[in-house]
Amino acid sequence: MKIAATTLGETAGDLFAQTLKLGYFLTTIALFLIFVVTLVVQLRSRRYNPFFYWTVILSTSMAGTTMSDFMNRDASAKFLSGGATSLGWGPQGLGLGYPVGAAILISLLIAVFAVWKLTGMTFVIRDIVTFRGEALFWSAILVSNTLGTSMGDFLSDSSGLGYAGGALLVSGMLAMLLVLMKVPVVPNVLLFWFAFVLTRPLGATAGDFLTKPVAKGGLDLGTAGSSAVLLAILVGLMAYAQVRERRTALSSPESAEQEAVTQRAA
Repeated sequence: MKIAATTLGETAGDLFAQTLKLGYFLTTIALFLIFVVTLVVQLRSRRYNPFFYWTVILSTSMAGTTMSDFMNRDASAKFLSGGATSLGWGPQGLGLGYPVGAAILISLLIAVFAVWKLTGMTFVIRDIVTFRGEALFWSAILVSNTLGTSMGDFLSDSSGLGYAGGALLVSGMLAMLLVLMKVPVVPNVLLFWFAFVLTRPLGATAGDFLTKPVAKGGLDLGTAGSSAVLLAILVGLMAYAQVRERRTALSSPESAEQEAVTQRAA
């Protein structure tokens, strides 16, 4: 689900910023506002809801895509396709480059985790039940998705690996994390966060592989068509997760006790 969400975040972000030519600046503002709205819905929910949770993951992936592009890119021909000379209203991009952009985002992510550590709250996701804990969690998610986009674009555009090569490299790193899960001395919480960051560059490279022209090493399926297919896959997975969550809730001891109380009251 995370890979589907991050890949969709890449293709949908590019759809708005590049295909529809809204530009990185306007698209970043719009997608960040969508992230805020989805986050408020998630924070107001009293229990885990897969649709709410994964919608926020998707919104951070889309916002992270254009935030990264705005930080790292500029209006040079290298980043503008179809002979365009500009892209949307406002600044075309800060042009910091992938290394500088990644360094800034890594510093921000470390700062979030440092603050999180100082609060004494748990890093175990299922045990985060407070507003402050969720605020730190989603801050880390937004920064990690933006960082992952920078990493993925660097692998695709600047490393020489290409889209498929970058995706294979990140897949290999994720496979290594899977092996490390069997090593008792390595905390699973640490592996979770490494995996969470790495799934974003996988989504970035996979998304570019699907949408970019064949001449550049992509499949040229287009941002609109790729986004539609990925959205259908993600919604299907979210529906499955919702059904499974409902079954788990109905079979829990608390649910059985509540049902008994209801029957006695009736």
